[in-house]
Amino acid sequence: MTDTTGWVAARTLWQSTEPLHAVTYFAPEALDAFREAGLRGWRRGYFAGRAAPLGPVAPEPVTAAFFNFAPSMVARALPEVWGITPPERALELRLSGARAALRRLLAGREKEAERAAELLGACVTGLDCAGRVLAAANAALGLPEEPLERLWQAATVLREHRGDGHVAALVAAGLDGCEVLVLRAGIDLPRSELQPYRGWTDEEWEAAGSRLRERGLLGADGRATDAGCRLQAAVEEATDRAAGRAVPADAGELADVLAPLAEACAAELRYPNPIGLGR
Repeated sequence: MTDTTGWVAARTLWQSTEPLHAVTYFAPEALDAFREAGLRGWRRGYFAGRAAPLGPVAPEPVTAAFFNFAPSMVARALPEVWGITPPERALELRLSGARAALRRLLAGREKEAERAAELLGACVTGLDCAGRVLAAANAALGLPEEPLERLWQAATVLREHRGDGHVAALVAAGLDGCEVLVLRAGIDLPRSELQPYRGWTDEEWEAAGSRLRERGLLGADGRATDAGCRLQAAVEEATDRAAGRAVPADAGELADVLAPLAEACAAELRYPNPIGLGR
C-alpha cells in the first residue's frame, strides 16, 4: 500500500466512523440522556460527555484539547458540570445514550453492527496514542462487551485519534482555534454552523479574520484565497497521513461492513453541520 493510498483509506475510515460516533451529538436518545440527568442545554452535555474520559478536568486543558471552542464557552460549562454529573456518571450517560440511538438507527442490521464492532475493536486494540491525549483517555476506558456499545466506543477512539492529529496539523500550520473556523467558513461551511456552536464573539471572529487577511489567507470578501485553500488542503492531507496508523492492512471488509451502518447513522445528522461532515 502506498502512502497516498493510505491517506485515502484513512479519510474513508473517518467518513465511515464519524457518523457512528456523532449520534452522541445529534440523536434524541443521546441528548435526552444528558438532559434527564440535569444537564440542560446542549453545551453542558457536550462538554460533560466528551471531556469525561479526562476526569474532573478544569476548562483550560479542555480548551486546549478541543482546540476550536472559545475559552469563555468552555468555562461556562466546566467545572460546573462535574457538580451535577461526575465524570463517571457522564461516561455511563454518553454510552447508554449512544447505545439507544444505534439500536434504533441500526435496527435490522444487528449482525453487521456486531461484525463492525469486532473489526473496529481490532483497529483500536494496541493503537499507538502517543501525543494524542483524547484518544489515549478514551482508549484507556477499554471496550465494552455489548456490541453496540463496543461499536460506538471503538468509533470514538478512532475519531479522537484522528482529531488529535488534526489539532497537531493546525498548530503546525500556525492557525489558532478561531482562525481555523473563519478560514473554513471562507471555503465550504457557513459561518452560522461554526461561530455559534464554538462560542466566539463577533469581535473575536473579525479579529481572527484580520489576522488571516494579513497572512494572505483570506480576502476582503471573506472568502479564502488560493493560499488559504492550499493551507487548508495541506492540513487535511497531514491529518489523513497521521491517521493512517489506525487503518488495518486489509481494510476492504471493514469498509464494506461500515458503509451501510454509516449511511443509516448519517441520516440523523443535519447538513451542513458544525463537525464538517459532508453527506
